[in-house]
Amino acid sequence: METSNTYNTNVLDLPDEMLLAIFYKLNMVDVLYSLVDVNKRFNRLTLDPFYIHTLDLTVKCSLLQRTSPLDNQEIDTICKKILPRIHHHIHKLTVPSCSIDCIVNIDYLQLQSLSLVNFEQQKLLGHLTGETTVSGLLTNQISHLKVDILFDKNQSNIFLLILSLGKHLTDLTFYHQFSSEHLRNPTFDLSSTPISSTLTKLIINVTRLDDCLYLLDGSLESLTALIIDIKIITYPSSNIDNTTKLLKLKQFSLTSHRLTSFYDGQVVPLLCRMVNIEDLTLFLNVIRDDSTYIDGTHLYNDVLAFMPQLHKFTFSINTNVLNIDTNIVFLSNDDIQRSFIEKGNRHVGSYVHNRLARMGGQCHIFSLPYQFETYFLMCTDFQGGVFDTVRSMTMIDSYPFEHELFKRVSQHFPFLRNLTLVNSFTQKNKQHSSAFITFPHLEELDITLACVDYAEQFLFEKNTRLPRFLELYIGYETLSMVTNNFTNDLARRNCSQIRRLVVEEIYVRPKDFHLYFPFL
Repeated sequence: METSNTYNTNVLDLPDEMLLAIFYKLNMVDVLYSLVDVNKRFNRLTLDPFYIHTLDLTVKCSLLQRTSPLDNQEIDTICKKILPRIHHHIHKLTVPSCSIDCIVNIDYLQLQSLSLVNFEQQKLLGHLTGETTVSGLLTNQISHLKVDILFDKNQSNIFLLILSLGKHLTDLTFYHQFSSEHLRNPTFDLSSTPISSTLTKLIINVTRLDDCLYLLDGSLESLTALIIDIKIITYPSSNIDNTTKLLKLKQFSLTSHRLTSFYDGQVVPLLCRMVNIEDLTLFLNVIRDDSTYIDGTHLYNDVLAFMPQLHKFTFSINTNVLNIDTNIVFLSNDDIQRSFIEKGNRHVGSYVHNRLARMGGQCHIFSLPYQFETYFLMCTDFQGGVFDTVRSMTMIDSYPFEHELFKRVSQHFPFLRNLTLVNSFTQKNKQHSSAFITFPHLEELDITLACVDYAEQFLFEKNTRLPRFLELYIGYETLSMVTNNFTNDLARRNCSQIRRLVVEEIYVRPKDFHLYFPFL
């Protein structure tokens, strides 16, 4: 017997427990779309209340863990054929903007967790106001909400609306996209609007430090955990209190990728307010003038000493020092390690590059094992380590990146997917070793701000192999030069896989362009 969904007799003969084991390796949507109504046995298994409590309408997933978005036919089938039969069993639901109309006018009696993905501001507002399914769920039963929306100047209104509607809301993830033009002003200002919230955990990304201070000003009176990503840390644009002790806060995570010179003046005072914190995470890139590196002595004496309840500290901190005062002595890597060991912490990695000729240097300190998906390599003295969690890396330096450094990076960051290079200095060692460098998972490469040597390093197959290469950011002049106006075979194989090419300049494609990029 063979079904219309290509499940043959051998699969149908498997015992229930083995079939369920296969189902659990697949996305729930795949199982429902493919197996419901194949036969009575599959209906019994796939529509079992214990199995269908979680439903994600954003992607489907194969046994190889490759994901892809649902097409319109699949969404329509799920919404019309499946949801009316299982809605009363669903506890957790993820809905993309294009599928939101599928869930209206249906009662989700058990639903506690709702994720709204890739919504435009006006469309989301429409579902949050009035007597709609979404607003009713949020008012009456939702305790966990995740929102993903595009940036708009009225973002704060949506946030406040969610807080006012969420009578049972305890856990909120609020993610929004914004561009650099919005960095001048804070995203939120809660000071003018009294809020009575049940929220205990908030995960959010914001534009400025002001937003973090607003969120911790006492308006969210039940908040015990704040996980925040700040686009840029500068001096607050308004007079916000950064002194009151945060007695209820137990967990705090601060991530900011951009360089900041306000670590000592703003971040340290904020951290010292967290007197009852138990779990602290910091991912920071700091620039200091006439000072030295952030080390164990500073962290323990100036920050952690004010946190007597702390039992978990996860961090990755880059310090970039620009010294005019030549009397300041730079710490060595041994000094950095000793500063942590003396405080009883041996599980710290560090790399130091002292650049005395330039009166400056870089230092990277991080807790072990490394826990972050992002890594900033600002030090060519990197020797290695275990970085299995890293998926995205930025390498930036005023010294050249040599072939051997890329070889170490490929070995110690085995699951790297996105790589950005910022370096205008030419490589000194053009005599590459005979051994290929392979980045087995690298999908995206940004060399827009790198000299042509690094285009040769990655695009020439004799230097580097990129079996999953999909997306390239590059200057057109560099691209044309390294490919010899798209006639050089050395870069043809790596370039032939690319699905997306981003070039800022306006250009006319020459006749051989499509041979280099057949998938564009």
